[in-house]
Amino acid sequence: MRAMVNDALWRAAPPALPDSLLDCLTEPASLSLRLQAGGRRFAVTVLSQGEDRVQADEAEALDLAEGEPAYARHVLLTLDDAPVVFARSAARPDCPAWLPVLRRGSRSLGLTLFGELPELVRDPLRYALLAGGHPLAAAADRVQPAAGYPARRCRFLLGGSPLLLTELFLPALEDFL
Repeated sequence: MRAMVNDALWRAAPPALPDSLLDCLTEPASLSLRLQAGGRRFAVTVLSQGEDRVQADEAEALDLAEGEPAYARHVLLTLDDAPVVFARSAARPDCPAWLPVLRRGSRSLGLTLFGELPELVRDPLRYALLAGGHPLAAAADRVQPAAGYPARRCRFLLGGSPLLLTELFLPALEDFL
């Protein structure tokens, strides 16, 4: 399996942001648990789940070619019914390790990634500021328009199989921080 490389978009250092947002973006543990700890009503809304296509900046991390089939789950994390994070989880379409984990309805993926899988291997977080030309920014724009979205991405390995989790921070999140 190829290692995830540092492409021009995703970096080891986060973009310059206000301290409260930067602290949330660089959270080393579960973002879901962090949001739940704020005392607001937290929920996960599944927007879509199933067969999708590998995006250009996901291909190497998933050991697939751009445009190949993938299994993807798109969700919104909400606080008091306000969308605050748009997330995409992507894995190989036939992956026996990740498909049962991703088919979880409205249960937070963070609960599993940060507590239920001791054999899980996690790569370092990567950061970007995604704008209109990126497909995930376009998807987030349909939920809550913005000039750009602070984003973080992490690859997880379970039994050698990769899962790529990308989280885009929506403008409303700042109101809750």
